Amino acid sequence: MIRKISLSAVALSLFASLASAEVNFDKGGVNIKEEIAAREAAVPEAAQDKGFFSWIFGKEDKPEEKVPAEWTIMVYSSAKNDLEKYLLADLNEMELVGSSAKVNIVAEVGRIEGYDSSDGDWTGVRRYLITKDSDKTRMGSKLLQDLGMLDQGDYRTLAAFGKWAKAAYPAKKYMLIVSNHGSGWEKGIQTLIESKGISYDEQSGNHINTPQLGLALKEIGKLDVFGTDACLMQMAEVVYEIKDSVDYIVGSEETEPGDGYTYNDFLGPVVKNPAMSPLEVGKQTVNAYADHYDGIDQGYTQSLAKASSIDKLLAETNAFAEAVMAAGEKTLARSARGAAINYAMDENRDLYDFARRVAEGSANADVKLKGQALMNFITGDLVPLSRSRNDKGGYWSGPKEYTLSRGMAAYFPNYALGAGYGDLAWAKASKWDEFVTWINQP
Repeated sequence: MIRKISLSAVALSLFASLASAEVNFDKGGVNIKEEIAAREAAVPEAAQDKGFFSWIFGKEDKPEEKVPAEWTIMVYSSAKNDLEKYLLADLNEMELVGSSAKVNIVAEVGRIEGYDSSDGDWTGVRRYLITKDSDKTRMGSKLLQDLGMLDQGDYRTLAAFGKWAKAAYPAKKYMLIVSNHGSGWEKGIQTLIESKGISYDEQSGNHINTPQLGLALKEIGKLDVFGTDACLMQMAEVVYEIKDSVDYIVGSEETEPGDGYTYNDFLGPVVKNPAMSPLEVGKQTVNAYADHYDGIDQGYTQSLAKASSIDKLLAETNAFAEAVMAAGEKTLARSARGAAINYAMDENRDLYDFARRVAEGSANADVKLKGQALMNFITGDLVPLSRSRNDKGGYWSGPKEYTLSRGMAAYFPNYALGAGYGDLAWAKASKWDEFVTWINQP
Protein backbone atom coordinates (compact mmCIF):
# COMPACT_ATOMS: atom_id res chain seq x y z
CA MET A 1 0.00 0.00 0.00
CA ILE A 2 1.29 3.48 -0.89
CA ARG A 3 2.11 5.36 2.32
CA LYS A 4 3.95 8.43 1.00
CA ILE A 5 2.54 11.80 1.98
CA SER A 6 4.09 15.18 1.25
CA LEU A 7 6.49 16.52 3.89
CA SER A 8 4.28 19.56 4.44
CA ALA A 9 1.26 17.34 5.16
CA VAL A 10 3.27 15.34 7.70
CA ALA A 11 4.46 18.51 9.37
CA LEU A 12 0.95 19.99 9.56
CA SER A 13 -0.45 16.75 10.97
CA LEU A 14 2.35 16.54 13.49
CA PHE A 15 1.94 20.07 14.82
CA ALA A 16 -1.84 19.71 14.95
CA SER A 17 -1.44 16.53 16.99
CA LEU A 18 0.96 18.17 19.42
CA ALA A 19 -1.27 21.22 19.76
CA SER A 20 -4.31 19.08 20.55
CA ALA A 21 -2.22 17.24 23.15
CA GLU A 22 -1.61 20.62 24.85
CA VAL A 23 2.13 20.72 24.32
CA ASN A 24 3.24 24.16 25.48
CA PHE A 25 5.48 25.59 22.76
CA ASP A 26 5.68 28.94 24.58
CA LYS A 27 7.64 27.56 27.50
CA GLY A 28 10.78 27.23 25.41
CA GLY A 29 13.21 24.34 25.08
CA VAL A 30 10.68 21.97 23.50
CA ASN A 31 12.37 19.01 21.86
CA ILE A 32 9.95 17.84 19.18
CA LYS A 33 11.46 14.34 18.91
CA GLU A 34 11.26 13.83 22.67
CA GLU A 35 7.66 15.09 22.80
CA ILE A 36 6.63 12.74 20.01
CA ALA A 37 8.36 9.78 21.66
CA ALA A 38 6.78 10.57 25.02
CA ARG A 39 3.28 10.89 23.53
CA GLU A 40 3.62 7.62 21.60
CA ALA A 41 4.96 5.77 24.65
CA ALA A 42 2.07 6.99 26.80
CA VAL A 43 -0.61 5.39 24.64
CA PRO A 44 -0.95 1.60 24.38
CA GLU A 45 -0.80 0.30 20.84
CA ALA A 46 -4.49 -0.59 20.80
CA ALA A 47 -5.33 3.10 21.16
CA GLN A 48 -3.07 4.35 18.35
CA ASP A 49 -4.60 5.94 15.22
CA LYS A 50 -5.45 3.36 12.55
CA GLY A 51 -4.01 5.34 9.72
CA PHE A 52 -4.61 8.19 7.26
CA PHE A 53 -5.86 5.99 4.43
CA SER A 54 -8.42 4.20 6.62
CA TRP A 55 -9.98 7.63 7.23
CA ILE A 56 -9.98 8.57 3.55
CA PHE A 57 -11.10 5.28 2.05
CA GLY A 58 -12.82 3.61 5.01
CA LYS A 59 -10.27 0.83 4.85
CA GLU A 60 -7.86 0.11 7.65
CA ASP A 61 -4.18 0.72 7.02
CA LYS A 62 -1.87 -2.12 7.93
CA PRO A 63 -0.28 -0.78 11.13
CA GLU A 64 3.44 -0.37 11.27
CA GLU A 65 5.02 -2.99 13.49
CA LYS A 66 5.98 -1.50 16.84
CA VAL A 67 9.63 -2.01 17.72
CA PRO A 68 9.77 -3.43 21.26
CA ALA A 69 11.78 -1.65 23.93
CA GLU A 70 14.70 -3.38 25.58
CA TRP A 71 13.00 -3.51 28.99
CA THR A 72 9.54 -3.05 30.44
CA ILE A 73 9.75 -2.72 34.22
CA MET A 74 6.40 -3.22 35.95
CA VAL A 75 5.81 -2.08 39.54
CA TYR A 76 2.74 -3.39 41.39
CA SER A 77 2.37 -1.19 44.45
CA SER A 78 -0.42 -1.59 46.97
CA ALA A 79 -0.26 1.55 49.11
CA LYS A 80 -3.55 0.61 50.74
CA ASN A 81 -2.00 0.32 54.19
CA ASP A 82 0.48 2.06 56.50
CA LEU A 83 3.16 2.03 53.78
CA GLU A 84 1.28 4.60 51.69
CA LYS A 85 3.67 7.52 52.21
CA TYR A 86 6.70 5.35 51.43
CA LEU A 87 5.23 3.86 48.27
CA LEU A 88 4.17 7.28 47.00
CA ALA A 89 7.73 8.45 47.60
CA ASP A 90 8.92 5.44 45.57
CA LEU A 91 6.86 6.61 42.59
CA ASN A 92 8.44 10.04 42.78
CA GLU A 93 11.87 8.38 42.91
CA MET A 94 10.97 6.55 39.69
CA GLU A 95 10.07 9.89 38.11
CA LEU A 96 13.55 11.24 38.80
CA VAL A 97 14.63 8.79 36.07
CA GLY A 98 11.50 8.22 33.96
CA SER A 99 10.86 5.99 30.99
CA SER A 100 12.86 6.23 27.79
CA ALA A 101 12.47 4.97 24.24
CA LYS A 102 14.18 1.73 25.29
CA VAL A 103 12.96 1.29 28.89
CA ASN A 104 9.29 1.45 29.83
CA ILE A 105 8.51 1.95 33.52
CA VAL A 106 4.85 1.31 34.31
CA ALA A 107 3.16 1.23 37.70
CA GLU A 108 -0.15 0.13 39.16
CA VAL A 109 -0.69 1.81 42.51
CA GLY A 110 -3.62 1.76 44.92
CA ARG A 111 -4.56 4.08 47.81
CA ILE A 112 -7.23 4.26 50.48
CA GLU A 113 -8.22 6.95 52.96
CA GLY A 114 -6.63 7.26 56.34
CA TYR A 115 -2.84 7.23 56.05
CA ASP A 116 -1.50 9.95 53.74
CA SER A 117 -3.24 12.95 52.20
CA SER A 118 -0.53 14.15 49.82
CA ASP A 119 -0.80 14.54 46.04
CA GLY A 120 -4.53 15.25 46.00
CA ASP A 121 -5.41 12.42 48.42
CA TRP A 122 -6.93 10.41 45.58
CA THR A 123 -8.13 6.87 46.26
CA GLY A 124 -8.57 3.76 44.15
CA VAL A 125 -6.18 1.97 41.82
CA ARG A 126 -4.41 3.72 38.94
CA ARG A 127 -2.01 2.81 36.16
CA TYR A 128 0.79 5.17 35.13
CA LEU A 129 3.52 5.34 32.56
CA ILE A 130 6.35 6.81 34.61
CA THR A 131 7.85 9.85 32.92
CA LYS A 132 10.66 12.11 34.06
CA ASP A 133 9.71 14.73 36.62
CA SER A 134 11.80 16.46 39.31
CA ASP A 135 8.94 17.39 41.67
CA LYS A 136 9.18 14.95 44.59
CA THR A 137 5.96 16.15 46.23
CA ARG A 138 3.50 14.96 43.59
CA MET A 139 3.33 12.69 40.56
CA GLY A 140 3.74 14.26 37.14
CA SER A 141 3.48 11.04 35.13
CA LYS A 142 0.77 10.29 32.59
CA LEU A 143 -2.31 8.71 34.15
CA LEU A 144 -3.25 5.89 31.80
CA GLN A 145 -6.18 4.26 33.58
CA ASP A 146 -8.24 4.84 36.71
CA LEU A 147 -9.51 1.37 37.65
CA GLY A 148 -11.55 2.22 40.72
CA MET A 149 -11.16 0.38 44.00
CA LEU A 150 -9.72 -2.96 42.85
CA ASP A 151 -8.55 -5.56 45.37
CA GLN A 152 -4.76 -5.56 45.22
CA GLY A 153 -4.70 -8.51 47.59
CA ASP A 154 -6.24 -10.63 44.84
CA TYR A 155 -3.67 -12.47 42.72
CA ARG A 156 -5.90 -12.00 39.65
CA THR A 157 -5.43 -8.23 39.92
CA LEU A 158 -1.66 -8.71 39.83
CA ALA A 159 -1.96 -11.09 36.89
CA ALA A 160 -4.17 -8.64 34.97
CA PHE A 161 -1.65 -5.83 35.49
CA GLY A 162 1.26 -7.92 34.27
CA LYS A 163 -0.58 -9.13 31.17
CA TRP A 164 -1.77 -5.61 30.36
CA ALA A 165 1.72 -4.11 30.76
CA LYS A 166 3.33 -6.73 28.53
CA ALA A 167 0.70 -6.19 25.82
CA ALA A 168 0.68 -2.38 25.99
CA TYR A 169 4.43 -1.94 26.34
CA PRO A 170 6.14 -4.84 24.56
CA ALA A 171 9.83 -5.34 25.26
CA LYS A 172 12.59 -7.84 24.75
CA LYS A 173 12.90 -8.33 28.51
CA TYR A 174 10.50 -7.92 31.45
CA MET A 175 10.88 -7.24 35.15
CA LEU A 176 8.03 -7.29 37.67
CA ILE A 177 8.34 -5.80 41.16
CA VAL A 178 5.74 -6.30 43.88
CA SER A 179 6.02 -3.51 46.44
CA ASN A 180 4.16 -3.83 49.74
CA HIS A 181 4.31 -5.70 53.03
CA GLY A 182 5.67 -9.23 52.73
CA SER A 183 6.24 -12.12 55.09
CA GLY A 184 7.74 -14.96 53.12
CA TRP A 185 5.41 -17.90 53.27
CA GLU A 186 4.73 -17.25 56.98
CA LYS A 187 2.38 -14.55 58.20
CA GLY A 188 2.76 -14.94 61.94
CA ILE A 189 0.49 -15.68 64.86
CA GLN A 190 -2.24 -13.15 64.14
CA THR A 191 -4.03 -15.21 61.48
CA LEU A 192 -2.85 -18.78 61.81
CA ILE A 193 -5.60 -20.19 59.63
CA GLU A 194 -4.40 -18.32 56.54
CA SER A 195 -1.71 -19.17 54.06
CA LYS A 196 1.01 -16.56 53.90
CA GLY A 197 2.32 -14.12 51.34
CA ILE A 198 2.60 -10.56 50.04
CA SER A 199 0.61 -7.49 48.91
CA TYR A 200 -1.69 -6.74 51.82
CA ASP A 201 -4.78 -4.68 50.97
CA GLU A 202 -6.42 -3.25 54.08
CA GLN A 203 -9.52 -2.14 52.20
CA SER A 204 -10.37 -5.70 51.20
CA GLY A 205 -8.59 -7.48 54.04
CA ASN A 206 -6.90 -9.80 51.50
CA HIS A 207 -3.34 -10.62 50.54
CA ILE A 208 -1.69 -12.78 47.88
CA ASN A 209 -0.52 -16.02 49.45
CA THR A 210 2.47 -17.97 48.18
CA PRO A 211 0.63 -20.49 45.94
CA GLN A 212 -1.44 -17.61 44.51
CA LEU A 213 1.76 -15.69 43.72
CA GLY A 214 2.82 -18.70 41.69
CA LEU A 215 -0.51 -18.68 39.86
CA ALA A 216 -0.26 -14.95 39.09
CA LEU A 217 3.23 -15.23 37.60
CA LYS A 218 2.24 -18.27 35.56
CA GLU A 219 -0.69 -16.32 34.11
CA ILE A 220 1.47 -13.30 33.30
CA GLY A 221 3.94 -15.44 31.39
CA LYS A 222 7.72 -15.60 31.47
CA LEU A 223 9.55 -12.82 33.29
CA ASP A 224 13.26 -12.18 33.15
CA VAL A 225 13.50 -10.73 36.66
CA PHE A 226 11.05 -10.78 39.57
CA GLY A 227 11.70 -8.54 42.56
CA THR A 228 9.95 -8.19 45.89
CA ASP A 229 10.28 -4.76 47.45
CA ALA A 230 8.89 -6.35 50.58
CA CYS A 231 9.96 -8.14 53.74
CA LEU A 232 11.11 -11.73 54.27
CA MET A 233 10.48 -13.05 50.76
CA GLN A 234 13.81 -14.62 49.76
CA MET A 235 13.30 -18.16 51.00
CA ALA A 236 13.13 -21.65 49.56
CA GLU A 237 9.39 -21.96 50.04
CA VAL A 238 8.72 -18.82 47.95
CA VAL A 239 11.30 -19.17 45.17
CA TYR A 240 10.32 -22.79 44.51
CA GLU A 241 6.72 -21.69 43.94
CA ILE A 242 7.63 -19.23 41.16
CA LYS A 243 10.76 -20.82 39.66
CA ASP A 244 9.16 -21.82 36.34
CA SER A 245 7.91 -18.30 35.53
CA VAL A 246 11.08 -16.26 35.93
CA ASP A 247 14.82 -16.38 35.30
CA TYR A 248 16.10 -14.38 38.28
CA ILE A 249 14.55 -13.55 41.66
CA VAL A 250 15.54 -10.60 43.88
CA GLY A 251 14.49 -10.47 47.52
CA SER A 252 15.39 -10.00 51.17
CA GLU A 253 15.69 -12.70 53.82
CA GLU A 254 15.04 -10.07 56.50
CA THR A 255 12.50 -7.27 56.78
CA GLU A 256 13.06 -4.20 54.65
CA PRO A 257 13.02 -0.65 56.01
CA GLY A 258 9.92 1.38 55.11
CA ASP A 259 11.89 3.17 52.38
CA GLY A 260 12.52 -0.14 50.61
CA TYR A 261 14.13 0.30 47.20
CA THR A 262 15.67 3.62 46.26
CA TYR A 263 14.20 3.52 42.77
CA ASN A 264 16.22 6.30 41.17
CA ASP A 265 19.45 4.55 42.20
CA PHE A 266 18.16 1.26 40.80
CA LEU A 267 16.57 2.52 37.57
CA GLY A 268 19.10 5.17 36.54
CA PRO A 269 21.81 2.76 35.33
CA VAL A 270 19.22 0.54 33.59
CA VAL A 271 17.83 3.46 31.58
CA LYS A 272 21.37 4.63 30.82
CA ASN A 273 22.40 1.15 29.65
CA PRO A 274 19.23 -0.63 28.45
CA ALA A 275 21.25 -3.44 26.88
CA MET A 276 21.78 -4.87 30.38
CA SER A 277 21.11 -8.60 30.58
CA PRO A 278 18.61 -10.03 33.11
CA LEU A 279 21.54 -11.12 35.29
CA GLU A 280 22.97 -7.60 35.19
CA VAL A 281 19.63 -6.00 36.03
CA GLY A 282 19.17 -8.44 38.90
CA LYS A 283 22.60 -7.55 40.26
CA GLN A 284 21.90 -3.85 39.76
CA THR A 285 18.74 -4.20 41.87
CA VAL A 286 20.67 -5.84 44.71
CA ASN A 287 23.60 -3.43 44.53
CA ALA A 288 21.48 -0.28 44.43
CA TYR A 289 19.63 -1.44 47.53
CA ALA A 290 22.79 -2.48 49.35
CA ASP A 291 24.75 0.66 48.45
CA HIS A 292 21.94 2.85 49.79
CA TYR A 293 21.74 1.14 53.18
CA ASP A 294 25.52 0.87 53.43
CA GLY A 295 25.57 4.62 52.93
CA ILE A 296 23.30 5.25 55.90
CA ASP A 297 24.80 2.45 58.04
CA GLN A 298 21.61 0.43 58.35
CA GLY A 299 21.49 -3.36 58.56
CA TYR A 300 19.96 -5.30 55.67
CA THR A 301 19.95 -8.44 53.55
CA GLN A 302 19.37 -8.59 49.78
CA SER A 303 20.16 -11.31 47.26
CA LEU A 304 19.68 -12.57 43.72
CA ALA A 305 18.66 -16.19 43.05
CA LYS A 306 18.91 -18.05 39.73
CA ALA A 307 15.61 -19.78 39.06
CA SER A 308 17.09 -22.51 36.85
CA SER A 309 19.08 -23.73 39.87
CA ILE A 310 16.13 -24.03 42.25
CA ASP A 311 15.33 -27.63 41.32
CA LYS A 312 18.86 -28.51 42.37
CA LEU A 313 18.30 -26.64 45.64
CA LEU A 314 15.58 -29.16 46.40
CA ALA A 315 17.90 -32.07 45.56
CA GLU A 316 20.76 -30.71 47.67
CA THR A 317 18.58 -30.00 50.71
CA ASN A 318 16.99 -33.45 50.43
CA ALA A 319 20.42 -35.10 50.35
CA PHE A 320 21.60 -33.09 53.34
CA ALA A 321 18.42 -33.72 55.37
CA GLU A 322 18.56 -37.46 54.65
CA ALA A 323 22.19 -37.63 55.76
CA VAL A 324 21.45 -35.83 59.04
CA MET A 325 18.46 -38.08 59.77
CA ALA A 326 20.38 -41.24 58.84
CA ALA A 327 23.16 -40.21 61.24
CA GLY A 328 20.61 -39.62 63.99
CA GLU A 329 22.07 -36.18 64.74
CA LYS A 330 18.84 -34.64 65.95
CA THR A 331 20.38 -32.86 68.94
CA LEU A 332 23.01 -31.24 66.71
CA ALA A 333 20.38 -30.19 64.15
CA ARG A 334 18.23 -28.69 66.90
CA SER A 335 21.11 -26.67 68.35
CA ALA A 336 22.20 -25.54 64.87
CA ARG A 337 18.67 -24.36 64.16
CA GLY A 338 18.64 -22.36 67.38
CA ALA A 339 22.01 -20.76 66.67
CA ALA A 340 21.56 -20.01 62.93
CA ILE A 341 20.96 -16.40 61.97
CA ASN A 342 17.25 -15.69 62.12
CA TYR A 343 15.07 -12.81 61.06
CA ALA A 344 12.02 -10.85 62.21
CA MET A 345 9.96 -13.98 61.63
CA ASP A 346 11.83 -16.17 64.12
CA GLU A 347 11.18 -19.40 62.23
CA ASN A 348 12.86 -18.03 59.09
CA ARG A 349 16.57 -18.87 59.25
CA ASP A 350 19.44 -18.75 56.79
CA LEU A 351 19.85 -22.14 55.11
CA TYR A 352 23.62 -21.81 54.56
CA ASP A 353 24.30 -20.84 58.17
CA PHE A 354 22.28 -23.81 59.42
CA ALA A 355 24.13 -26.25 57.14
CA ARG A 356 27.47 -24.75 58.18
CA ARG A 357 26.77 -25.24 61.87
CA VAL A 358 25.63 -28.83 61.35
CA ALA A 359 28.59 -29.72 59.12
CA GLU A 360 31.11 -28.18 61.51
CA GLY A 361 29.60 -29.93 64.53
CA SER A 362 29.11 -33.38 63.01
CA ALA A 363 31.47 -36.35 63.31
CA ASN A 364 29.70 -38.11 60.43
CA ALA A 365 31.56 -38.01 57.10
CA ASP A 366 28.41 -38.09 54.97
CA VAL A 367 26.78 -35.27 56.93
CA LYS A 368 29.92 -33.18 56.49
CA LEU A 369 30.06 -34.01 52.77
CA LYS A 370 26.39 -33.24 52.08
CA GLY A 371 26.44 -30.13 54.24
CA GLN A 372 29.46 -28.73 52.43
CA ALA A 373 27.88 -29.58 49.06
CA LEU A 374 24.75 -27.61 50.00
CA MET A 375 26.81 -24.65 51.18
CA ASN A 376 28.93 -24.63 48.00
CA PHE A 377 25.80 -24.82 45.87
CA ILE A 378 24.11 -21.88 47.60
CA THR A 379 27.10 -19.54 47.30
CA GLY A 380 28.06 -20.84 43.87
CA ASP A 381 25.26 -21.71 41.49
CA LEU A 382 22.06 -20.67 43.29
CA VAL A 383 22.88 -17.16 44.52
CA PRO A 384 24.99 -15.13 42.06
CA LEU A 385 24.99 -12.15 44.44
CA SER A 386 24.18 -11.70 48.11
CA ARG A 387 24.89 -8.58 50.12
CA SER A 388 24.25 -7.84 53.78
CA ARG A 389 25.21 -5.52 56.60
CA ASN A 390 25.12 -6.16 60.31
CA ASP A 391 22.46 -4.33 62.26
CA LYS A 392 23.33 -2.46 65.45
CA GLY A 393 19.98 -3.19 67.00
CA GLY A 394 17.73 -0.82 68.86
CA TYR A 395 15.18 -0.47 71.62
CA TRP A 396 13.30 -3.64 70.73
CA SER A 397 16.13 -5.91 69.63
CA GLY A 398 19.84 -6.43 69.94
CA PRO A 399 22.49 -6.47 67.20
CA LYS A 400 22.08 -8.86 64.27
CA GLU A 401 24.94 -10.51 62.39
CA TYR A 402 23.32 -10.35 58.97
CA THR A 403 26.68 -10.99 57.33
CA LEU A 404 26.15 -14.65 58.31
CA SER A 405 23.37 -14.70 55.71
CA ARG A 406 24.14 -16.11 52.29
CA GLY A 407 21.00 -15.21 50.41
CA MET A 408 18.45 -17.98 50.96
CA ALA A 409 16.29 -18.61 54.03
CA ALA A 410 14.10 -21.59 54.89
CA TYR A 411 11.33 -22.37 57.34
CA PHE A 412 12.40 -23.89 60.67
CA PRO A 413 9.32 -24.34 62.89
CA ASN A 414 9.98 -24.66 66.59
CA TYR A 415 7.01 -26.97 67.06
CA ALA A 416 4.49 -28.23 64.50
CA LEU A 417 4.33 -27.09 60.88
CA GLY A 418 2.27 -23.94 60.38
CA ALA A 419 -1.20 -24.17 58.87
CA GLY A 420 -1.06 -24.14 55.09
CA TYR A 421 2.57 -25.28 54.80
CA GLY A 422 1.52 -28.51 53.16
CA ASP A 423 -0.10 -26.53 50.32
CA LEU A 424 3.27 -25.22 49.14
CA ALA A 425 4.90 -26.76 46.08
CA TRP A 426 8.14 -26.96 48.09
CA ALA A 427 6.48 -29.02 50.84
CA LYS A 428 4.89 -31.35 48.29
CA ALA A 429 8.10 -31.94 46.31
CA SER A 430 10.80 -31.93 48.99
CA LYS A 431 11.54 -33.79 52.20
CA TRP A 432 12.00 -30.55 54.11
CA ASP A 433 8.69 -30.82 55.99
CA GLU A 434 9.60 -34.33 57.15
CA PHE A 435 13.06 -33.11 58.18
CA VAL A 436 11.95 -30.12 60.27
CA THR A 437 9.21 -32.25 61.85
CA TRP A 438 11.84 -34.88 62.73
CA ILE A 439 14.00 -32.20 64.39
CA ASN A 440 11.09 -31.29 66.69
CA GLN A 441 10.32 -34.85 67.77
CA PRO A 442 11.53 -35.93 71.24
